[in-house]
Amino acid sequence: MASIAICPGSFDPITLGHLDIIKRGANVFNEVYVVVMNNSSKKPLFTVEERIALIQEVTKDMPNVKADVHSGLLVEYARKRDASAILRGLRAVSDFEYEMQITSMNRKLEENIETFFMMTNNQYSFLSSSIVKEVAKYGANVADLVPPAVEKALKAKFKTP
Repeated sequence: MASIAICPGSFDPITLGHLDIIKRGANVFNEVYVVVMNNSSKKPLFTVEERIALIQEVTKDMPNVKADVHSGLLVEYARKRDASAILRGLRAVSDFEYEMQITSMNRKLEENIETFFMMTNNQYSFLSSSIVKEVAKYGANVADLVPPAVEKALKAKFKTP
């Protein structure tokens, strides 16, 4: 049986921490769908189309990784893709409580889809898209936080050199 995992998030923008989880997941699962989920509580910097394009650019050397978008329930998307797993990254203990609530609800909605938690690399444990956007807005160097294509896109958004 082919193993398909869904790696959901807002990816606004995708960071090296996200990429770490995606690469490692791609080594475990036959296919990984990196799915941009619409989070109505967040005001995104990048459009959905821009985020998909950035994900495709930074994962182009991973043939078993695909970028997609979904605005409904995650388990509905997983069913549509015939996925058996949801792949989530954990940075710190503080992420666990929130992730446990989401996982419990997903499990209630679809008991045949397992959630796999992967600890992020220690060098990215502090990293979030929000932090990246905040420092990039003020022209700080984010080269060691995001892939080059994302760094370029951030500079263009904030019109920084």
